[in-house]
Amino acid sequence: MCHVIVTCRSMLWTLLSIVVAFAELIAFMSADWLIGKAKPSSSEDVDNRTGGSQEPYHPTLGIYGRCTRISHMQLSRRDTLCGPYAENFNEIASGFWQATAIFLAVGIMILCAVAFVSVFTMCVQSIMKKSIFNVCGLLQGIAGLFLILGLILYPAGWGCQKAISYCGPYASAYKLGDCSLGWAFYTAIGGTVLTFICAVFSAQAEIATSSDKVQEEIEEGKNLICLL
Repeated sequence: MCHVIVTCRSMLWTLLSIVVAFAELIAFMSADWLIGKAKPSSSEDVDNRTGGSQEPYHPTLGIYGRCTRISHMQLSRRDTLCGPYAENFNEIASGFWQATAIFLAVGIMILCAVAFVSVFTMCVQSIMKKSIFNVCGLLQGIAGLFLILGLILYPAGWGCQKAISYCGPYASAYKLGDCSLGWAFYTAIGGTVLTFICAVFSAQAEIATSSDKVQEEIEEGKNLICLL
């Protein structure tokens, strides 16, 4: 018989697992990993209402994507073009970024799988006498290691020609040059930290759903068990 068991700790772990997976996925797909040096407005880049030139804009560069302003249409923010600069994996600007993409993709796939499974832990707490919480926590720890490897390798690619074109000639491995880090990089770091927190917290979720109070409610014949 299926028992639906909902506790404060198990629900919090489930929500954190879903948030972490989405945060890492969004960061990976974003082009806002590096914010390039300001590009000066051209002589044609004039505000029709004031007659003055617009503020310089900052192009952004991601692992496989970029955002830049279209050269022949620079009168509004709508003219900013975002999309992948690499049509296939081999066109990613640096071998280090290719490795980063692989490690991050593997970590994110694991996190997404755990997030999907975590939704069903309210009904199924074990498989083949193995706690789903403990298995998921182990997988989250492994995913965190993949994410760390990807984030460590990413700055090693700042010396590639693509990064230099955005960050200036002083950009090199682990040196930003004229660039600054964008929100996607910080989101990826924050998501990695939360991944390990989820891995540790999964043990608390397992303890909460297998507590004596839960067992008492099961013995009383209750199918829906909600505990704080």
